[in-house]
Amino acid sequence: MAKKGTFGEFFENLLESPPENEIADSFVDAFGDLADPRGTRNRLYPLHEILFAALVGALIGAESWTDVEIFAHTHLELMRKYFPYKNGAPSDDTFRRVFRALDPNVFQEMFRRWIISVLPQLESCLIAIDGKTSRGSVDNDAPDSRALHMVSAYATEANIVLAQEKVAGKSNEIRAIPKLIDWLDLKGATVTIDAMGCQYEIANKILDKGGQYILALKGNQESIHDDVILAFRSENMPGSISICEDFDKGHGRIETRKCTVLTNIEWLGELHPKWKPIKAIVHLESIREMRGKTTNETRYYVASKEYVAKEMLKMIRSHWSIENSVHWILDMSFGEDQSRIRKENAPQNMAIIRHMALNLLKMTKKNNDKLKRVSIKGLRKMAGWNPSILNCILSQNFS
Repeated sequence: MAKKGTFGEFFENLLESPPENEIADSFVDAFGDLADPRGTRNRLYPLHEILFAALVGALIGAESWTDVEIFAHTHLELMRKYFPYKNGAPSDDTFRRVFRALDPNVFQEMFRRWIISVLPQLESCLIAIDGKTSRGSVDNDAPDSRALHMVSAYATEANIVLAQEKVAGKSNEIRAIPKLIDWLDLKGATVTIDAMGCQYEIANKILDKGGQYILALKGNQESIHDDVILAFRSENMPGSISICEDFDKGHGRIETRKCTVLTNIEWLGELHPKWKPIKAIVHLESIREMRGKTTNETRYYVASKEYVAKEMLKMIRSHWSIENSVHWILDMSFGEDQSRIRKENAPQNMAIIRHMALNLLKMTKKNNDKLKRVSIKGLRKMAGWNPSILNCILSQNFS
């Protein structure tokens, strides 16, 4: 019997996880409709076996298709608890061919359906939309190849990625964000986007889908941006004022944030009829003191709802979590920028696999008190070391 309060006790409890065949059936239910891009001749592995092995590889820290093949081959007995793998483990070339040919648009539709089963109701949910470039995804053999840039929607409270959309580059996020919004049921949700997405067409689309928005405002909306700045610089601010301050101290840094919100701003809608739905404007000043140096940063936002300053500041800060909770982890724990998966559809399809793995890992940490303080990188190691941990992670939704 393991000592109380230790990981040993936790591992004992993991033995009660759902059986592997139940997880396998659920995985097929989620992704079984995905069309196989291969011909029927000499097809040794069903598509779901290849996808499942790739997902397991992402969970246990595999960094290449060769790594995925090696893990599946050396853990074939474990893999066969989920699927037959009658012909053994797929080769690295099989993974390459399938992921290059797989339709990423259909794959991300399957991903979205899977997420709906995890988070069926977005009411009162905060959704952060932001883009990330996979710097290592440029195919040097293709003259017109560009690094993969994905715009993702992230439910900050649930701590999971909801959907993603590929774009040609950061400058094209304006085209991708409306497509991403089309994927989502926004009824009752609040969407936060950085300045690139501050477009009245995008704002109106969010409202049409039943959501609210908080959009960062910069010089790309020069006219309204200037009027918002003047309003906050005026001695008599034209509107109802709400103010909130908070402080952070840690790691040798002191940061003070002051959030000022103006509501009852009908005058702004009269000056800018396309932005008439705006109900609040925001001034956020951040002062950071670190190692004897002080920096000051000012940001402005527009919002479709009259949030008070304390609530507004909390939601704006939650938006920044997509950088730390998704983008940073994909780079530092998953090594996304160093990935050498570069050709055809493979980078986009693998980005979806990584999002699947990240969601499962985060759900595992959220649902298991013993794992809350384990890093994502550490949990991936544990999944490779202990089949019970791997089964626990997979059972977060595939059960």
